Amino acid sequence: MHHIDRDTPWDEVWQAMEQLVREGKVVYVGSSNFAGWHLAQAQETARNRHFLGLVSEQSLYNLTERSIELEVIPACENYGIGLIPWSPLGRGLLAGVLQSADKGRRADEDLKKEVAKSRSKLEAYEALCERIGERPADVALAWLLHQQAVTSPIIGPRTMEQLDGAMRALSLTLSQETLKQLDDLFPGPGGTAPEAYAW
Repeated sequence: MHHIDRDTPWDEVWQAMEQLVREGKVVYVGSSNFAGWHLAQAQETARNRHFLGLVSEQSLYNLTERSIELEVIPACENYGIGLIPWSPLGRGLLAGVLQSADKGRRADEDLKKEVAKSRSKLEAYEALCERIGERPADVALAWLLHQQAVTSPIIGPRTMEQLDGAMRALSLTLSQETLKQLDDLFPGPGGTAPEAYAW
């Protein structure tokens, strides 16, 4: 389910999904872009119906966008829902954008504005990657793989070189010092909710 349907009660959603599973058209049900509250509603209604419910949630998650750490990740962990981040390279910001800002997608005007806004962080990020001898895209993917709730990021390689780089992230172990430096550069919301904002 790509987005929450605010006009349809969960019992009706699950009735439809149960029928699709019975007919063999669906094996498992996943969601995308749900809030933590939506995940809880979905799972509690599924539990009351004696149905498995959601097995995965696809959310925007990367070093530059960490808001799901507040409620989505805790909900996923609580309900055993696999987290599958999309846009793991932040639309290319985390892929070494300063080294090739005028090529391909990176020439997009919106992305150029984002680069200009985040230039100092990106410079520090790319310098950190250079110090540890790794490509920025590989570090961004490896960081995601170091997050306990993440099952697997969604990657979109267009070349074999990009695919090989993405595979490199599987064997890349980031030190605690590097992880702390990344958190300092791209701080998350400060923990889970409500503790992150209300003592």
